[in-house]
Amino acid sequence: MTQAMPATNPPLVCWNCHERAQGTHFCPSCGKLQQVAGTTDFFALFGMPRKLWIEMNALEQRFLQLSWKLHPDNFVNATETERELSLKRSSELNDAYRVLRDPVARVEYLLGLENMRKEGEHKQQAPPELLEEVFELNESLDELREAKSAGSDLAALKSRLEAAERNFGEKLSEVDAQLQETARTWDVAVDAGADDAVRKKIMARLNELLNRRSYIRNLVVNVAKELGEA
Repeated sequence: MTQAMPATNPPLVCWNCHERAQGTHFCPSCGKLQQVAGTTDFFALFGMPRKLWIEMNALEQRFLQLSWKLHPDNFVNATETERELSLKRSSELNDAYRVLRDPVARVEYLLGLENMRKEGEHKQQAPPELLEEVFELNESLDELREAKSAGSDLAALKSRLEAAERNFGEKLSEVDAQLQETARTWDVAVDAGADDAVRKKIMARLNELLNRRSYIRNLVVNVAKELGEA
């Protein structure tokens, strides 16, 4: 069995003293702030493995520590290179924290990092088992719009759509639960050093659930919007 190896950036050499400084924010030899080699890995930025369960208090504490160390105010009297690096690293840190603290964004980011999901990918196709319910929902939405234009009584239609909104809201909760369970499966696979085939199967499932979640969430948002305007 071939163990999957995480993607790595090339060794980073300190721009100031030219010593190797891979995996650190500051050069261990001269203490200068370092550049990020290659594409920024948000997990690595916080010194974390590519796992989907993150202890939020630990993440926040690490964020606050790094924010203080990387803040541009600490580099006012430094070289121009360090000032520019401070601005860049602080911005990357804020982006990383925003993504990693959100469970869904964290899954999307991991899949992108593992080349399993293109940025902004959302397949807007109704899951086969929901086709009939989605068809009925769209019919009800059309009827509501027509009734609004005609000035007709909306009570019955609104009641039907509110029931549909609750129904799809429950389905969204079910998908979120499945997403959490699959995320736990991913973490177990990472700890076990699972091979590429196992990892890709789990990531394909995560991708499928994300697309399903996106579709159902859009339905819920659209229904809520129509009801709010009714």
